[in-house]
This record gives sequence, structure tokens and C-alpha cells, in this order.
Amino acid sequence: MAALLEQEARRQQEGLELIPSENYASSAVRSVMSSVLMNKYSEGYPKKRYYGGNEVVDEVEKLAQDRAKELFGVPHVNVQPYSGSPANLAVYLACCRPGDTVMGLDLTHGGHLTHGWKVSATGIFFHAISYHVKSDGRIDMNEVRRLAEAYKPKLIWCGATAYPFQVDFEAFGEIADAVGAYLAADIAHIAGLVVGGVHPSPVPHVHIVTTTTHKTLRGPRGGMILVTEKGINKDPELPEKIDRAVFPGLQGGPHDHQTGAIALALYEASLPSFRDYAKQIVRNSKVLAETLIRRGFSLVGNGSENHLMLVDLTPVFGSGGGVFAQMVLDAVNITVNKNTIPGEPMNAFYPSGIRLGTPAATTRGMKEADMERVGQWIADVLAEFRSFRLPEEKDKRKSYIEEAKTVIGSHPTITRVREDVKAFCLKFPIP
Repeated sequence: MAALLEQEARRQQEGLELIPSENYASSAVRSVMSSVLMNKYSEGYPKKRYYGGNEVVDEVEKLAQDRAKELFGVPHVNVQPYSGSPANLAVYLACCRPGDTVMGLDLTHGGHLTHGWKVSATGIFFHAISYHVKSDGRIDMNEVRRLAEAYKPKLIWCGATAYPFQVDFEAFGEIADAVGAYLAADIAHIAGLVVGGVHPSPVPHVHIVTTTTHKTLRGPRGGMILVTEKGINKDPELPEKIDRAVFPGLQGGPHDHQTGAIALALYEASLPSFRDYAKQIVRNSKVLAETLIRRGFSLVGNGSENHLMLVDLTPVFGSGGGVFAQMVLDAVNITVNKNTIPGEPMNAFYPSGIRLGTPAATTRGMKEADMERVGQWIADVLAEFRSFRLPEEKDKRKSYIEEAKTVIGSHPTITRVREDVKAFCLKFPIP
């Protein structure tokens, strides 16, 4: 295990992390995450536990709650969800019954599995209706309105995992109010941008907010559910419904070490330096997007307004070429994730795009000029392998991909750029 940890530390230090859902927690957050708090069991909530010995843990959880309330401007917070997906499932349990109609952004158009996608429990146990983005990459709010009026959903989700624009929470709020739906904003990707003041807050317009704590918020892996004043005005029992849905509805004892680390991350996010960090994330993302566009790449929405961008690789590799881009970039120590694009011509296993983001790179201190250099590297190495094409015959794909790995591994451009990326990354220590 010691050897594996050393390998992973080296991989992170010598590589460039561009997956927009990943980041680096501070050493202080990590120290709390591995603290004595992990030894405690604490079913229930502060002052209402089923186990003894929770005097200190109660204060830890209350501290996390209070900091989240102040940071986001909400009256109620649950900090116990193990991660984002359990937090979202708790919202369904609190607001809906099996078979109720729900709405969310289509997965292939940038949505999340837990917003009602067919293979998720949220799409299996609820009647899920998907809305989509337009040809310009922006959410089709006219379609959202038409579907909401036609289906009268109990719950509407706004928020995304692969959407390069700001979300119009106000417009969603007006639609949800018109049909009497609960409106939940999933800000797992943009929570740090919201508290950093570079993305509008959903709080005035929605009833519930869910988020992870480990993406742009730069904390431990965890989740939170926020209930807004608007949510309480709609349903005064909503805070209690959310809490009962988390425990005992879905989870057992909370991870107290995670709660403590969340509390510390929320403190870090309240500092002026975090606002500077959030602004730099967006600046870096825009420069990286502009660099790729200048090099001839097609980006969904033709740019980025937040921390990420989605590259349509069908002009480069044809349908399903995201797997090749991820492999090529992995080989030069640049980590991205293959991703579906709107109107995906293949499938989620062999998607036709890649998703890039700047939160982790920005944490390491990289700025605009560095992002331009990274964009050039990406363009250079992908151009070397434009001839790759995913076979139409499914039984030939695995062997073709294995052959492609061999070609990539022995290519001189890969060797040269990998050494350049490694030398570059060593100038930017990780926390």
C-alpha cells in the first residue's frame, strides 16, 4: 500500500489533471479526513444521537452546518450525505413517491445519471422526462417550459455535469412555480464558482440545492443538501423531510471525519483568496477553450463560461472517438475524460467527445499563459492520431483499441510531449 500511494502521488505530481470534477484538497482538509473522527459512530443528528459519546461530534457537525448556511445564505443544511448521488436520491425520497414524474437534463446533453437517466434508480423508480440543449449548446428553456406544462412533474432538476454555460436558475424557478413543482439545483460542479462570486447563485430561485464538496469547492469527497427560504415557504416541513430522507431513509451513521473535513473546506472557501481562485478558474477555462478553437477544434457551445468545456471530436476521430483522445492524452500525462456530446452518434461507453476543466490546474497555480501552452500540447498530440477510427463492427473494437495503444506507446511525439508535460508539472506542486 505504501508503494501504491507513492505511485499515485507521483502520478498526480507529474501529470496534468483536467477532469473538471477533480481537484486537490488542502493538507489541512486531508489531515481532518484522516483524523480520530473516523473512529466514531453518530447515527442521528446533533443532540439527537442513538449512540453515546457524541458531545464533540455534535459540535463538529453544527460547525459544518453553520458555515454552509452562512456561505450559501440558506436556513437549513444537511452535511451527512456520503456524496452527490446519495444527496440527490435523498431529494427524491423527501419530495416524491415511486412513479412520480420528474424532469432533468438528458445525460448525453450534459446532465447527470441521478437526474432521471434510464439506468439510474432515479430513472427506474420514477417517470423521468428529459429536456435537452439546442444546437448552440444552451439548454432549450422553451422545451423545459413545454414539458413542464405537459407533464406537471413533481420535481425538476437544474444543473449539469458537462455544460459549459451558466445556468439560468431564475428561468427554471419561474417554470417550476408555474406548474407547482419542487425545483432542485444540483451545483456539484459549480459550488465553488457560486461561493466565489463567478456564477449566479441558485438560492433565491430554487427550493433545494445539492452539491458535492470535492470539485470546485475543493474539500473532501462528500455531499450536502441545502434547503432555501423559498423551499420552506413552499413546504414548511421540507427541512425535516430532507433530514429523514438522509437518515434513516438512506444512510446509517454519518462519516464524522468527512463532516469535519467539510467544515474546514467551507472555512477555506470563505476566505478572500478563494474568490481569487474561483475567478482564475474561469479565466483559465476561457483561455484553454479559445486555444483549442484556434487550433481547429469544435467545442460544444463554442467556448466556456464556467470551469469546463466539451470538445466534439467527430471531425477528428469520427463517431466514438473520445476513447482515442483519452488514451492519447493519458500517454502524455494529461488526464481528461471521454464524454458524450449533444446528439451523441455512438453511446456512453464509446462517446464522441472529451470533457476538460481547469479547477485542479488552477489550484496548482497555473494561469492563462499556462493554459495556452496546455491547449497547444493537446492539439499537437491529437493531430498525430487523426487516422484512428472506431470500427463499426462491435466485435472488432476491443482488438482495434489494443492495437491503437501499441501505436501510441511507441510514437516519438508521445515520448517528447510526455517529458515536456512532466517537466512543466513539476514546477507546480500539488498541496
